[in-house]
Amino acid sequence: MSVERFSGLPAFVRAVEAGSFTAAARALGTTPSAVSKSVARLEKRLGVTLFQRSTRAFVLTREGRTYYERIEPLMRGLEEADEVLTTPATAVGRLRVSLPGDLGRALLEPVTRQLMARNPELALEVSVSDRHVDVIREGFDIAIRAGHAVDSGLYAYPLVSLPLVLVASHAYLREAGTPQTVDDLGNHRHVRYRLNGRAIPLAFADGATLAVEGSFDADSGDAMRIAAVNGMGIAQILKTTVQADLDAGCLQIVLPDVPLNSVPVQALHAFGRSLPVRAKIFIDFIAEHLALAA
Repeated sequence: MSVERFSGLPAFVRAVEAGSFTAAARALGTTPSAVSKSVARLEKRLGVTLFQRSTRAFVLTREGRTYYERIEPLMRGLEEADEVLTTPATAVGRLRVSLPGDLGRALLEPVTRQLMARNPELALEVSVSDRHVDVIREGFDIAIRAGHAVDSGLYAYPLVSLPLVLVASHAYLREAGTPQTVDDLGNHRHVRYRLNGRAIPLAFADGATLAVEGSFDADSGDAMRIAAVNGMGIAQILKTTVQADLDAGCLQIVLPDVPLNSVPVQALHAFGRSLPVRAKIFIDFIAEHLALAA
C-alpha cells in the first residue's frame, strides 16, 4: 500500500476537530495554507468533496462525515502508539492563552514562577481580561473561563468549581445593618457583576435566584472587590478573589449559613480530542492551582 494514501489524513482529522484550517494549523504546527492544500490533495485523490467552504461556513459534507467516522479512530490509535514511546517530560513550543481578570492575576504568579521554570522551552502569550475572546477567530490556543461555556465547536475541559460568597465592608454593614435573612437582601445596596450588558442575579445553592438593584455595576471582579471594600454595598463574588480582604478584615461574609452557587471553571480549546503535550501540561497546572482555592 502506498504511503501516499495516508497523505492529508492528519490535516483532515484535525480540521474537523478544530473547526477551521487556521485552528488545525496551530495544532499541527504549520500554516492554514498548508492544511488547506493538504486537504485539497486528499479530496482530489478520493474524488469527493469533504468540506463545504465559504466565507461564513466550514462544514463537513455527508461524504466527509462518513470518512471522518472511519478515519478518526485509526488516527487516534496511531497518535496513542507514538505517545507510548515519546511522551516528553516538559512542554515545548508556544501557547496563546486567555485568562479571566481576577483568576488570571492570581494565576500569573505560579505560572511565571513555577510552570515556566519547570518548562524552559515553553513560550506563553497571555491576555488577562474578563472579555470572552473568540478562541478560533482571535487565534487563541486555550481560554480559561469562569462560568458555563457557550462556545460551539470548542472542547471544554472542566477544571474546578469555585464558591461564591456575599461580602460587604464593615463600614457599610454598620451603616445599613447586617442582613439576617435572604429577604433582607432586597433592602440593601448591591455591587453587581454585568456580563454582556446583563446584571447577574444572586444565585443560591438550592437553585433559587434573586434579582437585586445595583448601586455599582461592573464587568470586572476586581472592580467589584474595590467597590465592596469602599462601602458601595453587598457583592456576590468568587471567594478566592476576596480571601485576602476577608483575612485582613476589610470585608466580611454576609449570610454565611446561606450557601451560594459554585462557579465552574473550564479550559476551552480547539485542538480536538488529542491535546498537544504543551497544552495538557498548562491545563493540568492551572487545574492543580485552582483546586487549592476551591
